Formats: sequence, structure tokens, C-alpha cells
Amino acid sequence: MGWEARQFDAMVADLFGYHAVQVGMPAFDLLRNNRIPMRVRCAALPSDAQSGVLAEPEFLPFGANSVDLLLLPHVLEFSELPHQVLREVERVLVPEGRVIISGFNPVSLWGARRLVQRRSPQYPWQGQYLSMRRIRDWLKLLGFEPHAGRFGCYAPPLTQAKWLGRCQFMDRVGQRWWPVCGGVYLLHAVKRVHGMRLIQPKWRSKRASAKSLSPVAQKGQRVVNGFRKTDEQ
Repeated sequence: MGWEARQFDAMVADLFGYHAVQVGMPAFDLLRNNRIPMRVRCAALPSDAQSGVLAEPEFLPFGANSVDLLLLPHVLEFSELPHQVLREVERVLVPEGRVIISGFNPVSLWGARRLVQRRSPQYPWQGQYLSMRRIRDWLKLLGFEPHAGRFGCYAPPLTQAKWLGRCQFMDRVGQRWWPVCGGVYLLHAVKRVHGMRLIQPKWRSKRASAKSLSPVAQKGQRVVNGFRKTDEQ
């Protein structure tokens, strides 16, 4: 969470608008470094005291085209309807609105441990991990343009402090040696709405100015009895 909080702080620092929403994990204020005036945290459980809105991520209680920035920290992999969550994100975001998604990477040591403990009811091993590539494809189908992505947390998910200390070097060299195998990723995407340009017909046709006509003598030729004769008409 320390690594993710720093990444969210960097991504939201220069994003502007009127309304920002964080869906999920309300105990962590991931919008703290953002300057949008109206910031709210949304949660699905009433026990989350830090949340300002109580709602399921599949059915957000916000109007269409009303949110400028939306954060989804570890929401998709623990939702039974991740496609519906993204459809709701597309609905509530304004054109050129931003969404930042964080998730656990299945192609990592974290993903390997989940395969071993997939039946474990403990967080975070009970989730359905989704790769960044799959999330990118889903977002493109909804009209989003992926803007930036980051991987982190390359050390294995160990619980003993001694072994965690010995594996800290993996976080330092992971970005260079195996950059797409971090345990956690963040993806930043922009909602694009293609506009259309109306080409209106020119109703006012320019009339050709009337020209005054005057008789002009013209010369013509004709053949009479085998001889060519020029006449003035």
C-alpha cells in the first residue's frame, strides 16, 4: 500500500476537474494529493466509516457524464461483474475524464502464490487476478485510451520480516530485469468521445451578374457558285 499510495499521488497530482470519486478501499485516501474541490470515497459495506457514499461498484449512484476523475483500487479482481464495473465507469465519466485502476498481476510471484492458495478465503488470494493487457483491451472496447501503466512490488509476498529484508533487492532491480512481472500494477486511461463535424450546404448561391448584351458585327463565310464569300451579319 505504501508503493501504491505513492503512485496514486504522482498520477492524480496534475489532474483537474470538479468531481473526483474513489471506489473501494475507503480506509486509504488515494485522492489526498489531488486538487479537485469535490472528492468522495465510495464503499460497498456500511462498516467502512471513511466512505461518504454507500454503493456497489457495479451500480454507481452518480449521474451520467458527471465525474472527472475516478479511482478503482483493487476493485475489478474482487468483483463478480468486472465488465459491468467498467461500463459504469464509462457512463459516469465526462468526455476526457480519467480513470486509474490498480490490480494484482497474475504474471508475477504474487500470481504464482495465488495459484497455490486459490481456495484460501484470505485477502488477497480469493480474487480473480486480471492482467493489465486484458484490462487495456476491455477499456479500448469502451472507448478509452490507455495513457500510462506502471508495475511494482517485485519481491515475493512473504510474511516473515527476515525473508522480506533479504528479498528487497528484487524491488530495486525488478524494473530493469523483469519490468512486467511486478506483483501490482496501475493503469491510467482517458475516456475519448469522438465528435462529428457538421458540413452544412451553402444555401446562398451566388447569382451570376447579368451582363448587358449589345449587337456585335460578326463575320461569316459561305460558298457561292464555288467561290468563298465573306458576309457581315
